[in-house]
Amino acid sequence: MHVPDLPPATTPGADTSEPIIVMDKVVKRFGDAIVLDQLDFQVAKGEKVTIIGPSGSGKSTVLRILMTLENIDGGLIHVAGKPLWHEYRDGHPVPASEAHLRSMRKEMGMVFQQFNLFPHMTVLRNITESPIHVLGLSREEARQRAYDYLDLVGMTDHADKFPSQLSGGQQQRVAIARALATRPNIMLFDEPTSALDPELVGEVLTVIQRLSEEHDLTMLLVTHEMEFARQISDRVCFFDKGVVVEQAPPEQMFTNPQEARTQDFLKNFLQTRQAGN
Repeated sequence: MHVPDLPPATTPGADTSEPIIVMDKVVKRFGDAIVLDQLDFQVAKGEKVTIIGPSGSGKSTVLRILMTLENIDGGLIHVAGKPLWHEYRDGHPVPASEAHLRSMRKEMGMVFQQFNLFPHMTVLRNITESPIHVLGLSREEARQRAYDYLDLVGMTDHADKFPSQLSGGQQQRVAIARALATRPNIMLFDEPTSALDPELVGEVLTVIQRLSEEHDLTMLLVTHEMEFARQISDRVCFFDKGVVVEQAPPEQMFTNPQEARTQDFLKNFLQTRQAGN
């Protein structure tokens, strides 16, 4: 089903002249640990970007900062041309107010590793809560929108169930519908299949791929599913120690990486995957 209120896919690739996410010298610390180290990173409007890298490299932290779940310790971030963690007063940046952060969150939808559905709410109510309370939609408008997105992810028949009655893959598809229900311009996926049993991974990746192909959303994906990253991405970025070590189109990244750290990571990843099989 085509949901008309999501931007339709246009020509392949993205308009790289128009960045929708700009991170400029961003620093993030947890205690004494520097997780993002003067990070410079951009994503073009409509671009599909995958971030790969070892644990602790800052991948998920980038998404959590964009979703305003973690603050930054230095640098500037702009989303859709507006400052994220700052506002400008008299031409100078000052910390963002809660009202500004709430406004900025509407640009983005996030899908988490652990689904994060409300266990005491039905599938339908999980999806209608934000459109009603954040966007101010009527209950009927929110219901109709929820059914549109449940149809998109193949979960219409499960609208009245509770999360505990669903498989992990079904819960994650509901989580994707919930993120889409606010009609964001940017979708953030934080290891969306890492909590799933192997036989359930495919159903979630299929939904994400369909979104990528049919709608002109900007997508930022953190994943260990390398073959999926190869299929879906306009660009793959290898993070290590809080910086972008290398970035390239997926074919180049996975067949001919230039940096030694990237080569070692992909080699070790492949060996670990083969050993697991």
